[in-house]
Amino acid sequence: MVLGVALALLATGVFAQDSADSFDPSNITWTCPEGYEGQTLNIYNWATYIGNETVRTFERLCGVTVVYDVYDSNESMVARLRQSNPGYDIAVPSDYIIPVMINEELIVPLDKDMIPNLANISERWLNPPYDPEDAYTAAYMWGSTGIAYNVNKVSEPLDTWEEFFNHSGPVAWLDDPRSMLSFALDFLGYDPNSVDADEITEARDFLLDHSANVLTIAADDGQALLERGEVDAVIEFGGDIYQLLLDCECEDYAYVLPESGFILDVAGMVVLADGPNPELAHVFIDFVLDPYVNAWIVNDIAYPTANQAAIDSGVITADLLDNAQVFPDVDNPEAWFLEDIGDADVLYNDAWDELRILIGR
Repeated sequence: MVLGVALALLATGVFAQDSADSFDPSNITWTCPEGYEGQTLNIYNWATYIGNETVRTFERLCGVTVVYDVYDSNESMVARLRQSNPGYDIAVPSDYIIPVMINEELIVPLDKDMIPNLANISERWLNPPYDPEDAYTAAYMWGSTGIAYNVNKVSEPLDTWEEFFNHSGPVAWLDDPRSMLSFALDFLGYDPNSVDADEITEARDFLLDHSANVLTIAADDGQALLERGEVDAVIEFGGDIYQLLLDCECEDYAYVLPESGFILDVAGMVVLADGPNPELAHVFIDFVLDPYVNAWIVNDIAYPTANQAAIDSGVITADLLDNAQVFPDVDNPEAWFLEDIGDADVLYNDAWDELRILIGR
């Protein structure tokens, strides 16, 4: 079974939140340590990956200023840091890129004594393959990558990858070489984390053969293209599409996790090497792991959390917590995580660069 198509969620009240049930800073039990007043924290994160009040509340509680900058892919974030850290304290990379950042010493080990709320992270997300001893990362949110489409423009549901790739109307791909080539590899029957050069080339050619309707390769803004009506369908992160559903209060969009396979990912908060304020970075990580703070981030961004205390708090709306697309089955045998592939990463980047040149996008 395809994991539920989100056609009428808002009309049926699935995402309706009682106006009285809103973020209330007085419910936060977390207390900022003394001595940080007047300092500045520089955060580097995805654009749609933080709660509406998270940063402002942290500034008020600690008497600090937060500078918030965004990136549109793990690769662009790492590329910028490789040129030397321009002044960021925290980033929130995805699982597969974290070993690269560790090996290249772009991040530093956490001082766990400064982050007591690490105890709130679910056991499921402890000691992951990308950071076996949780030395560098504090698990934050996780999620899925699947198909989203405008139900008013698509005559038949795009419930499978075959239907998506054979759709004749305009679509947008995600500007993420690992994800896009992973989908093609899986479609062709290969390991979605393949390190075989011939298989990766075949995946590139598959995408090339199905690129005639690609309007653009979207830099983490496919949901905006969908909302503006520029494309019929996109490959996007689930949370971004559910944010669109929350905002539009409409029945126009569907999000599908094809039963043939889809990507799951988990992101970790990390302290960057050569950042100007690593101590305040640790304080912010602890703040974000507070159950109430973390639960309201979920309510705002519609991504599933790795924080068990937030899940148990009763603050996350049941409409999100009980939705099998927002909180998909992490043990689904057809789903996969992108893994560290070592030097084979070059093969993916080269194949992606060649593909973009060939299709002119």
